[in-house]
Amino acid sequence: MRTRRAAFAAIAASASLALTLSACGQSGEGGSEEGSGSSEGATIGIAMPTKSSERWIADGKNVEADLKSKGYKTKLVYGEDDPDQQVSQVENLITQGVKALIIAAIDNKSMNNVLQQAKDADIPVISYDRLILGTENVDYYASFDNEKVGELQGNYIVEKLGLKDGSKKGPFNIELFAGSNDDNNTRYFFQGAMNVLQPYIDKKQLVVKSGQTKLNQVTTLRWDGGTAQRRMDDILTGTYKSGRVDAVLSPYDGISIGIISALKSDDYGSKAKPLPIVTGQDAEVASVKSIIADQQAMTVYKDTRELAKVSSNMVDALLNDKKPEVNDTKTYDNGAKVVPAYLLDPIAVDKANYQKVVVDSGYIKASDLK
Repeated sequence: MRTRRAAFAAIAASASLALTLSACGQSGEGGSEEGSGSSEGATIGIAMPTKSSERWIADGKNVEADLKSKGYKTKLVYGEDDPDQQVSQVENLITQGVKALIIAAIDNKSMNNVLQQAKDADIPVISYDRLILGTENVDYYASFDNEKVGELQGNYIVEKLGLKDGSKKGPFNIELFAGSNDDNNTRYFFQGAMNVLQPYIDKKQLVVKSGQTKLNQVTTLRWDGGTAQRRMDDILTGTYKSGRVDAVLSPYDGISIGIISALKSDDYGSKAKPLPIVTGQDAEVASVKSIIADQQAMTVYKDTRELAKVSSNMVDALLNDKKPEVNDTKTYDNGAKVVPAYLLDPIAVDKANYQKVVVDSGYIKASDLK
């Protein structure tokens, strides 16, 4: 507010344009006049969910690096899966005078009040990977084709069980897991997977032996692997005194690790009782190692380096009075508006292609997989 009053006073006093821009903190070093020049050196606030996942650590670093390559300064914070802490962090970023916000929300409905503060301060907001719900004060959404993520997982299960080509008829036992119920992506992942799996469930070629098929029965709060492990333990104890699990739909690598731990505790993983097909998402190092070791079957790779570029390009466009590039203006209704989005394509990864997709591309170092 002091900066704005200083700018108003300078204008009222008919000071030079350069002095006014300097008082507002809007001119770059050296007073560059290329283009509008108004955004050079601006500070961008980045709010990520947690450092407990290597994926979000990488996202934060990638977004910072891409913004800095464009001449911006950054303030990066992690909410450690505490929605109240994240809201407080965003409030602080606004108070500190950031010129734009990139937010991967922990709770997609917790941001309404703080984003009104951002709107009042003329700070544009990019919803990063997780769509923020219930507010008009979200300018753009940068993510992956989330429904396709689920479709890749569902198709992998169907293909590996031999159902797709008709070589096997089943029935096969499958159990379903979904992400956190406060993450809007959860329903898209689950919907995509069930678009593929439901016809086989209807034909009883796939059987959910636990009976837990509704989204609200299979969510995993905060995407927590320990929570998933406890639920899988309960399913095995209560449902599989006879028979075996042939496949598990898991939406995320951290959840997959928990599920596999529970399965191993029930003697899965031996020649007599091989592990079921377990899916995943994010191509985290631990899960790629698990894939190489023939434990987790697959993951869905999402190049977050590209997602970082998309979000930083959106910020750069907005701060230079340009329209950000989008490729979806219909799908992502957050309950208050349809948020224009740019969606990237995910890729299914298993033992056959991990080297080409995640190692040769530089996403994971070969040495990290030793």
